[in-house]
Amino acid sequence: MLDLRLRIVKDRALAPIAESLAGRVSPLTLSVTSMILCVAAGVLAWQSAPALAVLCWLTGRLLDGLDGPVARSSGQDSDVGGYTDLLLDTIGYAAIPLGVAAGASDAHHWAIAAVLLATFYVNTVSVLLLSAILEKRSIGKAHFGETTTITLPPALVEGSETILIFTLALAMPAWADTIFVVMALGVVVSVLQRAGTARRLLT
Repeated sequence: MLDLRLRIVKDRALAPIAESLAGRVSPLTLSVTSMILCVAAGVLAWQSAPALAVLCWLTGRLLDGLDGPVARSSGQDSDVGGYTDLLLDTIGYAAIPLGVAAGASDAHHWAIAAVLLATFYVNTVSVLLLSAILEKRSIGKAHFGETTTITLPPALVEGSETILIFTLALAMPAWADTIFVVMALGVVVSVLQRAGTARRLLT
């Protein structure tokens, strides 16, 4: 819901850091380090260390916010870079509900994490297939003025909302079940929104 607007603000805010890192740190290094930190956040949630989990999670997200600007500043932006970034992001996003559920060590928590990840699965297919078709029809990122590798049609739950929601779940594991149920409902709404976008733009 907020990604497109916040991405512009984020890129401007991080531009000085990205320019200082360009040529010194590769975008791939930032992407891989981000993924490792996010997986570490899941492991720390499993080990009941919420403060460290939040620190790793937010640091990982900060590095993920830098890889694109660094790539553009150093002239290294590419389709394979965008593909790799999204793939590594997905690994990091999967690690958080798994880590929180493992920390709770209860079938009830695992069931909720499974439902949330199932909504992620459907949402991923929904957004990426729609994005691919929009790019194929030349009404993708260039048409909408996005800096991402492919267009990411807006919906209720996007990257910005996921960062906030997962931060809350990591910081307050006792409330994680409720937070994840609310998030799962939000992701279902997002799938329906993108289905509506597909019907509007592709028919």
